[in-house]
Amino acid sequence: MPKRLAAWTEDSQVFALSAIDAGAYGICLAAFHPHLLVVDARRRTLLFRNWPWSFRRAVESRHIEENAACIWSAVTESCIAKHTVAGMFPAFSTAFPLLRLYPSMIKTSDIEVQQLASVDSLAPLRPAWNALARGVPFRNFDWLESWWRLYGAGPGKELFALAVFDGNRELIGLAPWYLEGSAAGRVIRFLGSGEVCSDYLTVLCRPRREEDVTQALADWLCGFTSFSGGRPAWDQIELGGVDECDVTVAWLVEQLAARGNLIHRRSRSSCWRITLPGGWDQYLNMLSKSHRKQIRRLERDYFQTGRARLVTAANESELGRGLEALIRLHQRRRQSLGERGCFASSRFVAFHEQTANRLLRSGRLRLVWLEVDGQTVAVEYQVLGDGVVYAYQSGIEPDSLEHQPGRLITLGGIKQAISEGRRAFDFLRGDESYKAHWRAKPRPALDIRVVANAPRARLRHNLWLASGNVKNWIKKGLRMSRIANQ
Repeated sequence: MPKRLAAWTEDSQVFALSAIDAGAYGICLAAFHPHLLVVDARRRTLLFRNWPWSFRRAVESRHIEENAACIWSAVTESCIAKHTVAGMFPAFSTAFPLLRLYPSMIKTSDIEVQQLASVDSLAPLRPAWNALARGVPFRNFDWLESWWRLYGAGPGKELFALAVFDGNRELIGLAPWYLEGSAAGRVIRFLGSGEVCSDYLTVLCRPRREEDVTQALADWLCGFTSFSGGRPAWDQIELGGVDECDVTVAWLVEQLAARGNLIHRRSRSSCWRITLPGGWDQYLNMLSKSHRKQIRRLERDYFQTGRARLVTAANESELGRGLEALIRLHQRRRQSLGERGCFASSRFVAFHEQTANRLLRSGRLRLVWLEVDGQTVAVEYQVLGDGVVYAYQSGIEPDSLEHQPGRLITLGGIKQAISEGRRAFDFLRGDESYKAHWRAKPRPALDIRVVANAPRARLRHNLWLASGNVKNWIKKGLRMSRIANQ
């Protein structure tokens, strides 16, 4: 070990490391115990091994502009540089030109975790809950509380929200979860999971309290046991569709791994987001030449001639008519493609009938429909966040495809978002090719499974992995058989 590093590791403090290289190497944020720093020269990364404060996060350089805010939120505003790692490791000064060490977030001993098992116990937290949601509507109380009322009635489900309070009884963190019994055992999942497709779900946390909150949650979860033999009262935690740069979830996963729990990660379809410029012409210049030509032609032939117009629901009566049109057109289009359609589920319909009214009253909903020659040919259900428009669901008339209703309503939605000064337009999950044509960029997502440090839980997990491998082998075999028969 180099002398400088050996002397430095005698300091028993915990530090937070932030490394930014805006050129080629992206962003690496970590908090670590100094004794466990490992430098990987081949990958030009810093690794932090198996410790309660161990955390590693790498973001590809193409995500720097979009994700820098969420990454820097984990570093205290009062940070003062104490060491320059480039000085301790001269060989890495080119790989990490702006590397600095900062004191970690202050840990307190008076944090309390409280399990909330009823909707009535959630309601008083609504204002603080929404403040922690940081403007993402799918994390808001109204969205998730409505989901639980409609989807939480199944057998074996129980509310399992964990609220984290500081010494002043202020809410500083919240895990919006429920617990469900299944063949995989007792599984913790996010409220809003399943067919509702709530993206960007996370463990809610006050900025700069990520370490405190996640350590308290991990301690509570690992100390929470059933009455039968003291084994953990949960077998798995399934964190579905987590943003790859979600700092709080990464902290929590590392904290749970450090306590002996098994972590399994796999990639899933990305969310796609357009970072909007200040004006419509600037946006058009972002598009390819051919796409720009098509958009200008559609504007000229439909909107400028008055053949097409966009209508936005302004009250509950108009909202009702708009939702009816959305359901009808969505189902017609999906069924024309041989698919079932989301609104075939009565609970899905009931959820949006209830939630849309709440969102409209709070200014978080825009339901817009496109009329061409006086006929409604497309409807889009947009949820509004702080500076971001989320294109949640849509429907188009399959008998009017010659008008390109999908492209027209997307054009109108993006143009309106720019005129309102929004910073982003988000297509949400799904890797459909059309999103890249609008210059949206992928935001990779992960499905994370935490398996309890218990023999039965690990056995179930291994069986799940084995069944997945068998399915993959069968698919591969069928694919090879088809190729051989061609």
